[in-house]
Amino acid sequence: MDVIEKQLNASPNNKKYFITVFVIILLLFLWSLSTIQLEDMGVNGWQIATSIMEGIISPDVELLFNVTSDGVLSLLVETISIAFLGTLIGSILAIPLAFLSAANIVPKPIASLTKLLLIAIRTIPALVYGLMLIRVTGAGAFAGVLTIALISIGMLSKLLADAIENLDTSVLESMTSIGCTTIEKIRFGILPQLFSIFLSIIIYRFDMNLREASVLGLVGAGGIGAPLIFAMNSYRWTEVGAILIGLMILILAVELFSNRIRTKLVRG
Repeated sequence: MDVIEKQLNASPNNKKYFITVFVIILLLFLWSLSTIQLEDMGVNGWQIATSIMEGIISPDVELLFNVTSDGVLSLLVETISIAFLGTLIGSILAIPLAFLSAANIVPKPIASLTKLLLIAIRTIPALVYGLMLIRVTGAGAFAGVLTIALISIGMLSKLLADAIENLDTSVLESMTSIGCTTIEKIRFGILPQLFSIFLSIIIYRFDMNLREASVLGLVGAGGIGAPLIFAMNSYRWTEVGAILIGLMILILAVELFSNRIRTKLVRG
């Protein structure tokens, strides 16, 4: 018992550390509250909030189950198509960039330059990409696909490169000793180890891109976002409710499906 008491007494006292961290977080929280101006929220704001909730509770059922090009189902299909094609194109472009940014595969100068390029790609928000590409291709789904592809490249390349750098290098050393080229080492020594990890990361990115595709419609890049903003600007809250319910169901279904696939891939 004496030994245990001595060890407990000798343990570091972290009370000051926790108190300091708590005070800093509290001060940051209070400072952040100063940016909230509730005075600007008048009676109209509460009425609009109530109307939005009523629209979600009692949506436009006809619009929700409309199978024409103006219905929610058609818009959801367009949104998921934009997310899928953008993720596919971004994945194809991200894989070689991931290998070029992995320091254990290529020389460090090349890996550093590629990482700088990927950082530059990731710094630009999706909406900015969307606004720029709309000027190039015009409004529509094609601009949304290109935007999703660009924003996917940065994240996918980084995650894939991290997976490559955490590889078991003993296989590569064995292949080097028998005279394999870099392409052969990638094809036969790296890809078999990384296939399930790559596929899991790409599916996770697709799940995120589905939400991004919904937002990109707000700037005219196709998908369900444009009808949503038009309905909100026109105060057609039953249509807003129908679009939001359809979007929530789609995202929930895709997330459940993607989570099951990624779990099976990770577990082998």
